Amino acid sequence: MTNILLTGIATLDIINQLDHYPAEDSEVRAQSQSIRTGGNASNSAIVLQQLGLNAHLLANRADDANAHFIFSELEQRQINASLCPVQIHSTTPTSYITLNMQNGSRSIIHYRNLAELRAADFTKLDLSLFNWLHFEARDCTQQIEMLQYARSFNKPISIELEKNRDSIDAIMPFADILLISKPFAESRGFKNAIDCLQYFSQRYKNKTITCTWGDQGAWAYCKSEIIHQNAYKIAKPIETLGAGDTFNAGIIASLIRQKSTSQALSFACKLAANKCQQTGFDQLIIPE
Repeated sequence: MTNILLTGIATLDIINQLDHYPAEDSEVRAQSQSIRTGGNASNSAIVLQQLGLNAHLLANRADDANAHFIFSELEQRQINASLCPVQIHSTTPTSYITLNMQNGSRSIIHYRNLAELRAADFTKLDLSLFNWLHFEARDCTQQIEMLQYARSFNKPISIELEKNRDSIDAIMPFADILLISKPFAESRGFKNAIDCLQYFSQRYKNKTITCTWGDQGAWAYCKSEIIHQNAYKIAKPIETLGAGDTFNAGIIASLIRQKSTSQALSFACKLAANKCQQTGFDQLIIPE
Protein backbone atom coordinates (compact mmCIF):
# COMPACT_ATOMS: atom_id res chain seq x y z
CA MET A 1 0.00 0.00 0.00
CA THR A 2 1.11 3.57 -0.68
CA ASN A 3 2.43 5.24 2.47
CA ILE A 4 2.00 8.98 3.03
CA LEU A 5 3.63 10.94 5.86
CA LEU A 6 1.66 14.03 6.89
CA THR A 7 3.54 16.49 9.09
CA GLY A 8 1.42 19.06 10.90
CA ILE A 9 -0.94 19.28 13.85
CA ALA A 10 -3.57 17.28 15.73
CA THR A 11 -6.14 19.22 17.76
CA LEU A 12 -9.19 18.69 19.90
CA ASP A 13 -12.17 20.30 18.17
CA ILE A 14 -15.12 21.38 20.33
CA ILE A 15 -17.90 22.18 17.87
CA ASN A 16 -21.09 24.06 18.75
CA GLN A 17 -23.87 24.12 16.17
CA LEU A 18 -25.99 27.30 16.30
CA ASP A 19 -29.06 28.21 14.28
CA HIS A 20 -27.47 31.61 13.56
CA TYR A 21 -24.16 33.32 14.17
CA PRO A 22 -24.28 35.12 17.54
CA ALA A 23 -23.97 38.86 17.95
CA GLU A 24 -21.18 40.24 20.11
CA ASP A 25 -21.96 40.34 23.85
CA SER A 26 -24.92 37.98 23.49
CA GLU A 27 -25.92 34.67 25.05
CA VAL A 28 -27.20 31.91 22.76
CA ARG A 29 -27.99 28.23 23.11
CA ALA A 30 -26.23 25.67 20.93
CA GLN A 31 -28.46 23.23 19.07
CA SER A 32 -25.86 20.49 19.50
CA GLN A 33 -22.25 19.96 20.48
CA SER A 34 -19.64 17.46 19.33
CA ILE A 35 -16.04 16.81 20.29
CA ARG A 36 -13.66 15.23 17.80
CA THR A 37 -10.16 15.15 16.40
CA GLY A 38 -9.16 18.07 14.19
CA GLY A 39 -6.15 19.80 12.70
CA ASN A 40 -5.30 20.14 9.02
CA ALA A 41 -2.86 17.25 8.72
CA SER A 42 -5.03 14.98 10.89
CA ASN A 43 -8.15 15.72 8.84
CA SER A 44 -6.35 15.10 5.55
CA ALA A 45 -4.97 11.85 6.96
CA ILE A 46 -8.48 10.62 7.82
CA VAL A 47 -9.65 11.38 4.27
CA LEU A 48 -6.60 9.79 2.63
CA GLN A 49 -7.15 6.60 4.62
CA GLN A 50 -10.69 6.42 3.22
CA LEU A 51 -9.26 6.91 -0.26
CA GLY A 52 -7.28 3.68 0.13
CA LEU A 53 -3.91 5.14 1.11
CA ASN A 54 -1.89 4.41 4.24
CA ALA A 55 -1.68 7.68 6.21
CA HIS A 56 0.99 8.30 8.84
CA LEU A 57 0.70 11.41 11.03
CA LEU A 58 3.68 13.24 12.48
CA ALA A 59 2.68 15.88 15.04
CA ASN A 60 3.70 16.76 18.56
CA ARG A 61 1.50 15.03 21.12
CA ALA A 62 0.64 16.35 24.56
CA ASP A 63 0.51 14.07 27.61
CA ASP A 64 -2.99 14.95 28.82
CA ALA A 65 -6.39 13.23 28.64
CA ASN A 66 -7.38 15.11 25.49
CA ALA A 67 -4.34 13.71 23.69
CA HIS A 68 -5.43 10.20 24.67
CA PHE A 69 -8.87 10.91 23.18
CA ILE A 70 -7.41 12.28 19.92
CA PHE A 71 -4.93 9.52 19.31
CA SER A 72 -7.44 6.82 20.22
CA GLU A 73 -9.74 8.27 17.56
CA LEU A 74 -6.91 8.27 15.02
CA GLU A 75 -6.09 4.66 15.85
CA GLN A 76 -9.74 3.67 15.34
CA ARG A 77 -9.53 5.25 11.88
CA GLN A 78 -6.33 3.31 11.15
CA ILE A 79 -4.13 6.39 11.10
CA ASN A 80 -0.58 5.48 12.11
CA ALA A 81 0.55 8.01 14.73
CA SER A 82 3.37 5.94 16.23
CA LEU A 83 5.99 8.49 15.13
CA CYS A 84 4.46 11.38 17.11
CA PRO A 85 6.79 12.71 19.85
CA VAL A 86 5.20 13.19 23.29
CA GLN A 87 5.73 16.51 25.07
CA ILE A 88 5.78 16.12 28.86
CA HIS A 89 3.64 18.50 30.98
CA SER A 90 1.90 19.94 27.93
CA THR A 91 -1.62 20.77 26.80
CA THR A 92 -3.42 19.54 23.71
CA PRO A 93 -4.15 22.31 21.16
CA THR A 94 -7.88 23.02 21.22
CA SER A 95 -10.14 24.67 18.64
CA TYR A 96 -13.48 26.10 19.77
CA ILE A 97 -15.66 26.12 16.67
CA THR A 98 -18.99 27.84 16.01
CA LEU A 99 -20.94 26.30 13.14
CA ASN A 100 -23.69 28.43 11.63
CA MET A 101 -26.47 26.01 10.63
CA GLN A 102 -27.93 28.57 8.20
CA ASN A 103 -25.02 28.28 5.77
CA GLY A 104 -22.53 25.76 7.18
CA SER A 105 -19.85 28.40 7.84
CA ARG A 106 -17.42 27.96 10.70
CA SER A 107 -15.64 30.41 13.00
CA ILE A 108 -12.69 29.14 15.02
CA ILE A 109 -10.96 30.24 18.21
CA HIS A 110 -7.75 28.24 18.60
CA TYR A 111 -5.81 27.82 21.84
CA ARG A 112 -2.31 26.37 21.73
CA ASN A 113 0.20 25.70 24.49
CA LEU A 114 2.24 22.94 22.83
CA ALA A 115 5.62 23.34 21.17
CA GLU A 116 5.80 22.94 17.40
CA LEU A 117 7.51 19.88 15.97
CA ARG A 118 11.30 20.20 15.98
CA ALA A 119 13.52 19.46 13.02
CA ALA A 120 15.55 17.13 15.26
CA ASP A 121 12.49 14.86 15.64
CA PHE A 122 11.96 14.78 11.89
CA THR A 123 15.50 14.26 10.66
CA LYS A 124 15.93 11.00 12.59
CA LEU A 125 13.15 9.33 10.58
CA ASP A 126 13.72 6.89 7.73
CA LEU A 127 11.77 8.59 4.97
CA SER A 128 12.51 5.80 2.50
CA LEU A 129 9.46 4.04 4.00
CA PHE A 130 7.12 6.64 2.48
CA ASN A 131 5.93 7.28 -1.07
CA TRP A 132 4.80 10.88 -0.50
CA LEU A 133 5.64 13.58 2.04
CA HIS A 134 3.08 16.25 2.92
CA PHE A 135 3.71 19.28 5.13
CA GLU A 136 1.28 21.67 6.75
CA ALA A 137 3.25 24.95 6.83
CA ARG A 138 3.68 25.84 10.50
CA ASP A 139 7.04 26.68 12.15
CA CYS A 140 8.79 27.33 8.87
CA THR A 141 12.20 27.95 10.41
CA GLN A 142 12.15 24.37 11.71
CA GLN A 143 10.61 23.08 8.49
CA ILE A 144 13.45 24.40 6.34
CA GLU A 145 15.74 21.81 7.92
CA MET A 146 13.04 19.15 7.68
CA LEU A 147 12.53 19.82 3.98
CA GLN A 148 16.25 19.82 3.26
CA TYR A 149 16.40 16.37 4.83
CA ALA A 150 13.24 15.24 3.00
CA ARG A 151 14.65 16.33 -0.35
CA SER A 152 17.57 13.93 0.05
CA PHE A 153 15.14 11.00 -0.24
CA ASN A 154 13.83 12.15 -3.64
CA LYS A 155 10.15 11.74 -2.70
CA PRO A 156 7.26 13.90 -3.95
CA ILE A 157 6.63 16.75 -1.50
CA SER A 158 3.42 18.76 -1.08
CA ILE A 159 3.12 21.82 1.15
CA GLU A 160 -0.14 23.36 2.31
CA LEU A 161 -0.05 27.16 2.56
CA GLU A 162 -3.09 27.97 4.67
CA LYS A 163 -1.87 31.02 6.61
CA ASN A 164 0.89 33.55 6.10
CA ARG A 165 3.74 32.67 8.48
CA ASP A 166 7.25 33.88 9.20
CA SER A 167 9.79 32.48 6.71
CA ILE A 168 7.08 30.72 4.71
CA ASP A 169 8.64 31.81 1.41
CA ALA A 170 11.80 29.94 2.34
CA ILE A 171 10.02 26.56 2.35
CA MET A 172 8.16 26.95 -0.95
CA PRO A 173 11.08 25.98 -3.22
CA PHE A 174 11.21 22.51 -1.63
CA ALA A 175 7.70 21.56 -2.76
CA ASP A 176 6.65 19.73 -5.89
CA ILE A 177 3.04 20.65 -5.12
CA LEU A 178 1.93 23.90 -3.48
CA LEU A 179 -1.62 23.88 -2.07
CA ILE A 180 -2.69 27.50 -1.55
CA SER A 181 -5.79 28.51 0.39
CA LYS A 182 -7.91 31.59 -0.22
CA PRO A 183 -6.95 33.13 3.18
CA PHE A 184 -3.25 32.77 2.35
CA ALA A 185 -3.73 34.29 -1.10
CA GLU A 186 -5.70 37.19 0.35
CA SER A 187 -3.03 37.77 3.01
CA ARG A 188 -0.61 38.32 0.10
CA GLY A 189 -2.91 40.90 -1.44
CA PHE A 190 -4.45 38.80 -4.20
CA LYS A 191 -8.10 39.46 -5.06
CA ASN A 192 -8.63 36.21 -6.96
CA ALA A 193 -7.05 32.82 -7.55
CA ILE A 194 -5.88 33.57 -11.09
CA ASP A 195 -3.74 36.51 -10.00
CA CYS A 196 -2.31 34.37 -7.21
CA LEU A 197 -1.41 31.52 -9.55
CA GLN A 198 0.03 33.82 -12.17
CA TYR A 199 2.35 35.30 -9.57
CA PHE A 200 3.53 32.03 -8.01
CA SER A 201 3.78 30.22 -11.35
CA GLN A 202 6.27 32.84 -12.49
CA ARG A 203 8.38 32.08 -9.42
CA TYR A 204 7.95 28.30 -9.62
CA LYS A 205 7.42 27.34 -13.24
CA ASN A 206 8.09 23.62 -12.68
CA LYS A 207 5.69 23.07 -9.81
CA THR A 208 2.03 22.12 -9.67
CA ILE A 209 0.14 24.81 -7.75
CA THR A 210 -3.50 24.85 -6.66
CA CYS A 211 -5.58 27.66 -5.21
CA THR A 212 -9.07 27.24 -3.77
CA TRP A 213 -11.56 30.11 -3.72
CA GLY A 214 -14.69 29.05 -1.84
CA ASP A 215 -17.86 28.82 -3.88
CA GLN A 216 -15.99 29.90 -7.02
CA GLY A 217 -14.20 26.55 -7.11
CA ALA A 218 -10.49 25.91 -7.51
CA TRP A 219 -7.70 26.69 -9.97
CA ALA A 220 -4.49 24.84 -10.73
CA TYR A 221 -1.28 25.65 -12.55
CA CYS A 222 0.71 22.90 -14.24
CA LYS A 223 3.07 22.89 -17.23
CA SER A 224 2.49 26.55 -18.18
CA GLU A 225 -1.30 26.22 -18.06
CA ILE A 226 -3.88 27.47 -15.56
CA ILE A 227 -7.11 25.48 -15.40
CA HIS A 228 -10.32 26.06 -13.44
CA GLN A 229 -12.89 23.77 -11.87
CA ASN A 230 -16.21 25.26 -10.78
CA ALA A 231 -17.41 24.38 -7.31
CA TYR A 232 -19.98 21.60 -7.38
CA LYS A 233 -23.43 22.74 -6.35
CA ILE A 234 -24.57 21.97 -2.83
CA ALA A 235 -28.27 22.08 -2.02
CA LYS A 236 -27.68 23.01 1.62
CA PRO A 237 -24.22 23.10 3.20
CA ILE A 238 -24.16 21.28 6.53
CA GLU A 239 -20.55 21.79 7.59
CA THR A 240 -17.73 23.50 5.70
CA LEU A 241 -15.25 22.68 8.48
CA GLY A 242 -12.39 20.66 6.95
CA ALA A 243 -13.42 21.20 3.33
CA GLY A 244 -9.95 22.52 2.47
CA ASP A 245 -8.27 19.56 4.18
CA THR A 246 -10.52 17.24 2.18
CA PHE A 247 -9.66 19.05 -1.06
CA ASN A 248 -5.95 18.70 -0.35
CA ALA A 249 -6.33 14.97 0.30
CA GLY A 250 -8.21 14.61 -2.98
CA ILE A 251 -5.44 16.34 -4.91
CA ILE A 252 -2.71 14.24 -3.28
CA ALA A 253 -4.54 10.94 -3.82
CA SER A 254 -5.24 11.76 -7.46
CA LEU A 255 -1.66 12.77 -8.26
CA ILE A 256 -0.27 9.69 -6.52
CA ARG A 257 -2.46 7.66 -8.87
CA GLN A 258 -1.03 9.63 -11.81
CA LYS A 259 -4.27 11.35 -12.72
CA SER A 260 -4.05 14.51 -14.82
CA THR A 261 -4.18 17.88 -13.10
CA SER A 262 -7.65 18.44 -14.53
CA GLN A 263 -8.87 15.08 -13.20
CA ALA A 264 -7.29 15.76 -9.80
CA LEU A 265 -8.95 19.17 -9.58
CA SER A 266 -12.38 17.79 -10.49
CA PHE A 267 -12.09 14.89 -8.04
CA ALA A 268 -10.88 17.10 -5.18
CA CYS A 269 -13.70 19.62 -5.71
CA LYS A 270 -16.32 16.86 -5.76
CA LEU A 271 -14.87 15.32 -2.64
CA ALA A 272 -14.85 18.68 -0.82
CA ALA A 273 -18.47 19.30 -1.87
CA ASN A 274 -19.46 15.92 -0.45
CA LYS A 275 -17.71 16.82 2.81
CA CYS A 276 -19.73 20.04 3.06
CA GLN A 277 -22.93 17.98 2.95
CA GLN A 278 -22.17 15.92 6.04
CA THR A 279 -20.96 16.27 9.62
CA GLY A 280 -17.41 15.08 10.24
CA PHE A 281 -15.26 12.96 7.96
CA ASP A 282 -16.44 9.40 8.62
CA GLN A 283 -18.12 7.51 5.76
CA LEU A 284 -17.27 10.24 3.30
CA ILE A 285 -18.92 9.67 -0.07
CA ILE A 286 -16.12 9.07 -2.56
CA PRO A 287 -16.79 10.32 -6.13
CA GLU A 288 -16.53 7.79 -8.95
